[in-house]
Amino acid sequence: MKTSFYLSLITCLATLISPASHCEDTAEKPNILLVMVDDLGPEWIGCYGAEGIETPNIDRLAEEGMLFTRAYSMPKCTPTRATLLTGQYPFRHGWVNHWDVPRWGDGCHFDPNQNFTFARVLRNEGYQTAIAGKWQINDFRVQPKALAEHGFNEWCMWTGYETGNPPSAERYWDPYIHTNDGSRTYEGQFGPDIYTDFLIDFMERNQNSPMLLYFPMCLTHAPFVPTPDEPNASGNEDCFKAMVRYTDKLVGRLVQALEQLGIRDRTYVFFTTDNGTAGSITGRLNGRKVRGGKGKLTENGIREPFIVSCPGKIPAGSSTEALTDFTDLFPTFLNLAGAEAPEGWTIDGHSLADVLHGTAARSPRDWVLSMGGGEAKFDGKRVIPEKGFADRAICGERYKIIYTDNGTTSLFDLERDPGEGYNLLDNPPDEAAQALEKFEAVARSFPERDAAPRYKPNPRQEWDLSLKR
Repeated sequence: MKTSFYLSLITCLATLISPASHCEDTAEKPNILLVMVDDLGPEWIGCYGAEGIETPNIDRLAEEGMLFTRAYSMPKCTPTRATLLTGQYPFRHGWVNHWDVPRWGDGCHFDPNQNFTFARVLRNEGYQTAIAGKWQINDFRVQPKALAEHGFNEWCMWTGYETGNPPSAERYWDPYIHTNDGSRTYEGQFGPDIYTDFLIDFMERNQNSPMLLYFPMCLTHAPFVPTPDEPNASGNEDCFKAMVRYTDKLVGRLVQALEQLGIRDRTYVFFTTDNGTAGSITGRLNGRKVRGGKGKLTENGIREPFIVSCPGKIPAGSSTEALTDFTDLFPTFLNLAGAEAPEGWTIDGHSLADVLHGTAARSPRDWVLSMGGGEAKFDGKRVIPEKGFADRAICGERYKIIYTDNGTTSLFDLERDPGEGYNLLDNPPDEAAQALEKFEAVARSFPERDAAPRYKPNPRQEWDLSLKR
């Protein structure tokens, strides 16, 4: 790993020494914008069949690009974020359960010396890189330059709630935000506007270079609050809907900025969400009620909206049932950028480039995996998974199993039973039995024990010692 890091460093130094050739190498590289909404299932996106809500800007992305119907995340925040950043499943990278580093600390952190991110690889390939929104896997008081170490040139981030620092609880109104200049409160402002303004400013300043823009939104996660467009919204349901509409508005602002800068046709815009909607919120999808399934392995917790748009490169108005999960983002970004994976770094995902460009009708995979819920625990020395082998869902084109440390507990036919109301395990039809056998073989190929997060512990802080969990 150290060898790969130093090779990357040498490459970066070489590009500084010979800027002319570097410009030639990067001139044709496309921009990549990844927008990931927090806690929002497809039952709240119009082009997926959502009822009672309008999302015209997100729908336009689908009209101009490709909509995936079988895209899967992990069921909770931290496992999803670590998975997409590394291209590895939670059983490998170790962030199997949620762990809010600024709040709970205990020396745990997303260690750049032991983890590669797609941002780090693309920055070494000449990309200008920026991130805005939510991170929560490093404590910026302890590691103020953590985002630079993970591959980002600039950042504008809600810090996450920092234990002992009450202002840091705010991500929306009067947000507490960490930038390259440090952390502070922005009084009277709405955080999502600040994050979006930052990204647009970054685009304007770097429009002549290839850019990677990662926007892990704070919206639509609780607390549910009024937005600048609907200041009189009240109650969880009305505020949540207002937040969904504002999410759509911000997506529209970003796409409009790309168009005005004349770089829309060389920018791949990825839109997705990190997990299902909060359980307190119920929507309607294609005629049926869908209660939010955040944290669960049911479809309402792990099947996400996933849209990719790049005019002239991705067939407009296309839809695909190609299977994908969040391990696929890392290799897809590298493929689009013409970059190679770091030497010795295991990637569990597969590039979607051929599917996106219409040269492959099927996914390069025939199963996807989702795992990771609940909270991790501190054993007195390190943060470790809640249990040795986490429950997981393995999904194919039609069938799905839930697999635990006691074996398979459920088998569902998602085509006939999208609500997962009928467990076929005790008496599966022939085709379902074949899928069961196949997926159980996949499950048995995983390690018998999940990994723990890879990190050299930071010194425990005063706020760590006062925590009671």
